Amino acid sequence: MKIWRLVGAEGMRALDRHTIEALGVPGPVLMESAGRAVAEAVLARRPRRVHVVCGAGNNGGDGLVVARHLHALGVEVDVALLGAPRGDAAAQLDRARAFRVAEGDGEDADLIVDAIFGTGLKRTVEGDAARAIQAINAREVCVVAVDLPSGLDADTGQVHGVAVRADETVTFGLPKVGLAVEPGRSLAGAVSVARIGIAERAPGVEADAELWTRAAAAAFLPERRSEGHKGSFGHVLVVAGSEGKTGAAALATRAAIRAGSGLVTLACPAGLNDVLEEKCTEAMTAPVADTPERAFAGAAEDALLALAEERDVVALGPGIGRAPETAALVRGLCKRISKPLVLDADGINAFEGHPGELRASVITPHPGEAARLLGCETAEIQRDRLGAARRLAEETGAVVVLKGAATVVAEAGAPPLINPTGGPALASGGTGDVLTGLVAALLAQGLAPRCAAGVGVYLHGLAGDRLGVGDSGLMAGDLADSLPEAAAALRSASPARAGFAVRFPEP
Repeated sequence: MKIWRLVGAEGMRALDRHTIEALGVPGPVLMESAGRAVAEAVLARRPRRVHVVCGAGNNGGDGLVVARHLHALGVEVDVALLGAPRGDAAAQLDRARAFRVAEGDGEDADLIVDAIFGTGLKRTVEGDAARAIQAINAREVCVVAVDLPSGLDADTGQVHGVAVRADETVTFGLPKVGLAVEPGRSLAGAVSVARIGIAERAPGVEADAELWTRAAAAAFLPERRSEGHKGSFGHVLVVAGSEGKTGAAALATRAAIRAGSGLVTLACPAGLNDVLEEKCTEAMTAPVADTPERAFAGAAEDALLALAEERDVVALGPGIGRAPETAALVRGLCKRISKPLVLDADGINAFEGHPGELRASVITPHPGEAARLLGCETAEIQRDRLGAARRLAEETGAVVVLKGAATVVAEAGAPPLINPTGGPALASGGTGDVLTGLVAALLAQGLAPRCAAGVGVYLHGLAGDRLGVGDSGLMAGDLADSLPEAAAALRSASPARAGFAVRFPEP
């Protein structure tokens, strides 16, 4: 199974300690291996002249090793020191000087190596270091970062005041969480992982998160047996729609069909049934009691429960609106539905400020909905997306799909998944409704909630990537219609057929 284990600063420190203290690999040996790995990445770019900017700690020591190796191989290189190196880095400075590596400002360099800060940074970058990072970002040259871009938080991907924008990051041992979530993901550029002799597992050290590669997502796709029929692949009930929001109901229904559910029924307010029968010709519709405003009425509860009992999975929430009567209906349904339930949009909003009352298999909030559930500001969610998703999973008992750039899937007691597919083109109305139908269809085909959510977000992003529309202009209906081709590409053995470049290489 091709799954990247991701760690934060403390996990990486623990693996370093285990490697040095328990396994007997000296720190200077690891530093030498790290520097050599970065030097190889630099050489692959065929630079004319290299400038290495070194901090005073171990990251700077790695940079000094990079400079020495490049110098020994005949590359023009100079070094800028931000403070006096300490510990193992001081010894590396002595070696670099013995090799006559020059110190300078790299004025003519066409490649800069960022070796200022490593994974342990937890403070705002100020002074000389901040000025050095700003100077690096101001140069129109290639930048290769050592372990992670300086100024980046290894745990959250947030920026401590200012951070290097790298074209490539060579990280050591295991990828860091901060390289997989925004804005760290964008700042890191292409990420390569150098195995330099650091143990990848140690007693008491768990992964802080996981990132599925294409091979992992493909392995979890539900099997499509050749002898199967429409009854073999599950029956999804979509409960969705209100006046002005029939599109959300239609998109969730369409996605459930495109994602392989054998049968789909759309339950909708009775006053909207004629419209939705026209929109959803491949699905069955079930009109239920509605309000004068053509939203779900409280009187629809028993009929919806009866429909749910005859189906395998329920998707509840797209486009249902926030009328008090409808919100009360949602709360009642969540208590009484016994089948796997995917809750989205205003279905989630019905539990604003009361996440502990929510009952669902999977919830799919965007950051604003997550903030309403937890009673905080959206900015707080975005500052630590993994932490917010974990908290929601613990308080609701559901698998949480926190949507956004690098969507996070969290389940209590398991490492969160960070999704590598998708891009800004998915920031378009209706794409969340497509995800709801997609995840419901995967549940109906037998996947467990965490697995259905993980495969769902991967396939959802991949389908968007394959449409090739760039950063904008994607239509949610096109996204739903591209799901079958994306799933076929995911099953394919050729990465090129998948239509996107993974940020991390296969382990």
